[in-house]
Amino acid sequence: MIKIKDMKCGNDNVEFTAMINHVTTGKTNGANKSNYLSIVFQDDTGTIDAKLWNASDEHIQSLKNGAVVRGKGDIIKYSDDRQMKIISIDDVSYQQSQQVEFLTKAPLDSETMMNELMRYVKQISNSKLYVLTKHLFEKQMEALKIYPAASKNHHDCVSGLAFHTLSMLKVAESMLTIYPQLNADLMYAGILLHDIGKTVELSGPVVPTYTMEGKMLGHISIAQAMVYQAAQELNIEGEEVVLLQHMILAHHGKNEFGSPVLPQIREAEMIYLIDNIDARMNMFDKALDQVNAGEYSKRIFALENRTIYKPKMYE
Repeated sequence: MIKIKDMKCGNDNVEFTAMINHVTTGKTNGANKSNYLSIVFQDDTGTIDAKLWNASDEHIQSLKNGAVVRGKGDIIKYSDDRQMKIISIDDVSYQQSQQVEFLTKAPLDSETMMNELMRYVKQISNSKLYVLTKHLFEKQMEALKIYPAASKNHHDCVSGLAFHTLSMLKVAESMLTIYPQLNADLMYAGILLHDIGKTVELSGPVVPTYTMEGKMLGHISIAQAMVYQAAQELNIEGEEVVLLQHMILAHHGKNEFGSPVLPQIREAEMIYLIDNIDARMNMFDKALDQVNAGEYSKRIFALENRTIYKPKMYE
């Protein structure tokens, strides 16, 4: 068996075991139309697009998101990227214990990250922000241990949400030494809670999809509502509550990016910028992890549809 990361164009009869991340059904053109499946396979090293031509009704019924399959395929070059032409699929399973083996994971284990995140919670000296942040962080801790930060694009891995949040806090900590006029309590509380709504917006780490609440409300609205409800339950009121809600609502930076309000305090602006930095660096890393030094990646839609070059100096 070969891992997805090690599949190279020109490899034939590759034996693989992978999980279906996404699958759609289509029909070929011409007089003799036949069904085919467009599949995204994933394992713990990455993803690859695949095509199953002349798909049978049995294939269409059994090959769904989350299925773990074993089979053979040829790796070809298509639109400047690898693609698998599936030769055969021999086994299909939906056992949850198997699915976990094919999920990419954050580079740090969840317990280490939880301890580090709690260290930042404890650094919040403002009593109202501390109580609110600690309450919501502990309430969502079990989900934070495993949830991805997105269904695709950036930090879309097990514990990706915790890793993204921790990375942002580390950047913020360094920024505070350069810009001492920033309020550390607002920075840490805002970052710790900015994406907390994703524990409701997304279904979980295995083939994450958007929940009904996620589709109808979005994680930004969900998170600010969490803060409001927690403040009501804990009898906390005042400017701090409004500022915390504002930083959550403004953390995408622009209306067209999903923020209903634009940043109106320094800390909100900085959180937006740090969030963007960390997300985009992760997208660069994902793209470059799939190519050799001296080569270009496929076009990355979330990075303005650019191709990304991997310098030979990285070797």
